[in-house]
Amino acid sequence: MAAWSPSTAALLLRRICAIPLLHCAQRMFASQTEGELKVTQILKKNFPQATTIKVTDISGGCGAMYEIQIESEEFKEKRTVQQHQMVNQALKEEIKGMHGLRIFTSVPKR
Repeated sequence: MAAWSPSTAALLLRRICAIPLLHCAQRMFASQTEGELKVTQILKKNFPQATTIKVTDISGGCGAMYEIQIESEEFKEKRTVQQHQMVNQALKEEIKGMHGLRIFTSVPKR
């Protein structure tokens, strides 16, 4: 098998990396997607004591996978698995159409 020259390898690397980097830059400055807004609204309704709710579409904007960060008093004295079950229950209908979900929960510090 022949090795690629450094210039060929660099060209391939630029082509491979350019698309995700451009996509990330565009996504960084964009407002929330429809899916992010919908999930945020549902979480606000189900966790009225939440001090932080952050929903991020980590699938590139297609709504297949989300990362959720939520801080709420409702999680007090509950184990992490119970906190995540609460979030899953709140989003049970939306989860049916998702590929994956990352959940980070916490209780506000006093």
